[in-house]
Amino acid sequence: MHPLHDYVAKQLADKLKSRRVVVWYDERGEFQSFIEELRGDPRIMSDPAPVDVGGTKARLAKYAGSMFELRSMVEPLVSSDAPRAVIVYMPNVARDRHASVLMELEKAGTTWEPQLKQLAKNVLLQKYTLGIVDEMLPFDRKVSYQDLARVAAGDSDAEPPSILKSIFYDASGNDALLAAWLVSDARDSEIVSKEATRELTKLAKARLGIELQPDAPLAKLRAISLRYVLAGEFRLDLACDPPSSLDSVPKPTSKDDESAVCELARQLRTRFPDAYAAIADRVEDELGLNNAMLPPNELGAIDTFRFEERALLRHAGDLISNSRFEEALGLIAEREQSFWIDRDVNRKAQWEATRRMAELGHVALEVRNAVNKTSGDAAAWLDAYVSKDGWFRLDQAQRRMEVWVANLDEEPEERPLGVVRRAHEDTCHAMAVGFTKALVKAGWTVPGALHQTHIWSEVVADRPKPVAYILVDAMRFEMGVELAERLPRSSEVTVRAAVGALPSITPIGMAALQPGASASFSVIEQSGKLGARIDDSFLPDLASRKKHTAARVPNLVDVALDELLSLQASKLAKKLDGAQIVVVRSQEIDHAGETGFTFQARQVMDTVIDNLARAISKLAAGGIEHVVVSADHGHLFFAIDRDESMRTDAPGGNTVELHRRCWIGRGGATPPGCVRVSASSLGYASDLEFVFPAASGVFKAGGDLAFHHGGPSLQEMVIPVLTVRTKTREVTRSSVGPIEAAGLPNAVTNRIFSVTFTYGDKQMLLGATSIQVRPLLMAAGRQVGAVGMAVDAKFDRVTGIVELEPSKPVTIAFLLSDESAASLRVVVQDPATDAELYRSPTDIPVRLGV
Repeated sequence: MHPLHDYVAKQLADKLKSRRVVVWYDERGEFQSFIEELRGDPRIMSDPAPVDVGGTKARLAKYAGSMFELRSMVEPLVSSDAPRAVIVYMPNVARDRHASVLMELEKAGTTWEPQLKQLAKNVLLQKYTLGIVDEMLPFDRKVSYQDLARVAAGDSDAEPPSILKSIFYDASGNDALLAAWLVSDARDSEIVSKEATRELTKLAKARLGIELQPDAPLAKLRAISLRYVLAGEFRLDLACDPPSSLDSVPKPTSKDDESAVCELARQLRTRFPDAYAAIADRVEDELGLNNAMLPPNELGAIDTFRFEERALLRHAGDLISNSRFEEALGLIAEREQSFWIDRDVNRKAQWEATRRMAELGHVALEVRNAVNKTSGDAAAWLDAYVSKDGWFRLDQAQRRMEVWVANLDEEPEERPLGVVRRAHEDTCHAMAVGFTKALVKAGWTVPGALHQTHIWSEVVADRPKPVAYILVDAMRFEMGVELAERLPRSSEVTVRAAVGALPSITPIGMAALQPGASASFSVIEQSGKLGARIDDSFLPDLASRKKHTAARVPNLVDVALDELLSLQASKLAKKLDGAQIVVVRSQEIDHAGETGFTFQARQVMDTVIDNLARAISKLAAGGIEHVVVSADHGHLFFAIDRDESMRTDAPGGNTVELHRRCWIGRGGATPPGCVRVSASSLGYASDLEFVFPAASGVFKAGGDLAFHHGGPSLQEMVIPVLTVRTKTREVTRSSVGPIEAAGLPNAVTNRIFSVTFTYGDKQMLLGATSIQVRPLLMAAGRQVGAVGMAVDAKFDRVTGIVELEPSKPVTIAFLLSDESAASLRVVVQDPATDAELYRSPTDIPVRLGV
């Protein structure tokens, strides 16, 4: 036969295979020649006639004037449990959709009403480009089945086969051919030598509606076409009048042309992203769009040009600067997945920073409004801070923003960043003023709240043994909440709040967490040192606290967080063997903040949370299922030093210790904006006095001006108490398919860098489902970084979990949080079991600043 017959037969065979009965209405009688070809020998006059349709055996019944006769002829063939394949051909008959005699046959099988020209066009497009086919089959030309069969068969009288298709042999379809020509001039010489320019211009006309002169140089035709396509998409996407610089570029004149222009622009971006970026930049420059005064909110949903992405990010910053935080968040949600953002991790990082700024501003506004309406006692303030949707979210949003900004190579726009930092600071100030007033009024107590000195007796002592007691220096309540969210789902976790001992500094808070503190606890001065006294023990420092605990707790193991994380499983098991209580100490946050390294303090906060989660899992693997986590105090943290107006002169008098947020001593004068309380009023057997700034200000003293603690604010005094049970389990290999990584850096030279992961291989079964993973950066057993962003994948920013779909590459932007790492490995874990699914084959050196 010929290609047209084969194509029609295949379409018909597919329908027979799926529905068995096909009632074919051929209103114009266009396919009668095909039916004759199908019957074959004209001497076969039986009806229904046996036919072979593309390899499918069937019976053909043709309408000859009586539908009732036709129905009675066909029904015996289809009435059995295994109906025969039957074609009911209806030449020159229009389908009756409401009262057809053949309705039962139609419902049992299917109907078919093909158009000859459309089927022929599909066949011809396999040999010719669209422009040639449109010339061969104009709308008003009458052609028969035989005419089209000859053309499809390539008879000598027909148009010669497409030269363009032979040149662009690797392009599938007209759009792919046009896209390949637009992005590269590599085949221009061949187009010219084979005289295919005319065919190319015909294709552009037929597909895009653009008139091109076939005698013009190809470079000029390409430039004209690119302006037409990109300007066309940009213009169609605009919600306002286009700039006058586009007036010289013709517009698509029909809906089909508009759709074709947008589809071709999309293909250029997806198939040739690098070439598209250079092309779009050039066209943007040629049309002067970077200087176009267009309202950012009128730019469309597609970022055709680079300037659109930058204009929109500036617009988001302007919205934040004007406290229109919800609008900014809406804009970011709409636009953070775009061509220009997804291909440039640094641009995506800027959008992520802007999103975090808007989130902080939004929460600050919400919390400030709630604070202004709060008038209860100290317990009501505590409850408002720690409830499920409580004010602690302000601290969480601030930490997430500041950690992110600290790791950017280029800081975001100064104005919106300053606005949200001020909003956060003002809200913290209002919270501190209100809570301090309520605390003073309540006699410096919070009725019904768990006090820090009772954590050992009421929480740790009641847990089944062995139990680990993790003491984290300076961990705020919000960080404890996030730690609970990052633990494996199989863990049993509760989080409650406790009120810390005053002053909220390390020697006092850590002592309050010791055994015996619930029965006897005072803050005293002894031999010129400040410390806590429990029974007869004076605890001014870590050494004394260790000695105190060891004397009261048999079978005690005391280990630093870093040591725990770095120990091999066998050595850890040996160290923990026989222990009833394991004390784990973390000083990373407070050490970085107290030593004046504000930048490092911001970076280390997220890393500590991740490493605490790893420590809990490691303890469980070592046989310690039960864990209690708490802190000596929280902290106030601001990105920049306190303004001079927020710094207060010290009280003077007999000063024992002076910190940014508390004065400890005797006598002196209480400065304006401060409160004084005696040690006896706090329940201490001591003649000491304490003076605290009543808001969020600081004393003029040594120490950091951005990171501080010691005072009575909610952020400093409210500490988390986590009780965790993680069942001991054997580490097993995951049964999920392989994960491959591409784009691993030879060295880490920026704190934010990207790696592309693909889950599964080509041999994976169809129907494989997506998996959830937690990619990490590891060094010597410690986590030193995590996922910051994921391109085109579901990503939980709290837990760091990314969803990978089978065979779909996902680009992950990692954030290196610990710059002290000399080298690292990229690791992917199963979040449910911590089983490793991938580990980079070699250490990757860290060379920041190179």
